[in-house]
Amino acid sequence: MPTSTTGSSTSSRSVEVIACGALAAHIREIATRRGWPLVVRPLPARLHNRPEKITQYSERARSSAPTVLAYADCGTYGKLDEFCTANDIPRLPGLHCYDLYAGEEAIAKLFDEEPGTYLLTDYLVRTFDNTVIKSLGLHDHPELWPDYFAHYKRVVWLAQAPTPHLEAEAQRIANLFALPLTTIPTGLGALESALATLLEGIGGVSHTANRSAPVAHTANPAPRLGAAEVKADQQ
Repeated sequence: MPTSTTGSSTSSRSVEVIACGALAAHIREIATRRGWPLVVRPLPARLHNRPEKITQYSERARSSAPTVLAYADCGTYGKLDEFCTANDIPRLPGLHCYDLYAGEEAIAKLFDEEPGTYLLTDYLVRTFDNTVIKSLGLHDHPELWPDYFAHYKRVVWLAQAPTPHLEAEAQRIANLFALPLTTIPTGLGALESALATLLEGIGGVSHTANRSAPVAHTANPAPRLGAAEVKADQQ
């Protein structure tokens, strides 16, 4: 169901945001705090497992209102860009939603260091049993786990707003992999900046609309990966 955010803004025109279900709650939070007049239309997060369907669902969700797409490429291999070009709908930058939390350079460095890196976000930590275990059929067929995950060498949690509960869940997931957990605090700064740029590009918000508002769960938008920035818990 689409959700409208309200608040003071220098622009009175509502913008529709077709959003990945894993990003929608963060976008609502940012829009409410910044006073951006957005209508958020979340698509099912399970589309991450069926990226070829993202354009189909996006087509169904769009209207005649000014619209942006809150997706990175997300495994569509350019198909989402073709949809955006054909419909004059801009999207968020990056290859993956992970880029929107930690920055493209930081994510690329993680995979350069260890190609067998499994990435978690707060959303994935909260919903792992449903979005991964259940959706891949591992609840009924746990013997398939090695087929999906045997090549991974480490688990990295990009933590937007870490809490003791989420830390425990992230460690539980790492234990399922029998791999060490590395935690990188990211906050929402990079996502907020990218979203602001996207909206400004279509005139959906003023360049200075609530620009001085604090960024929720702030952290370096492109965190360095040195020892001072990373918490690694070896099992």
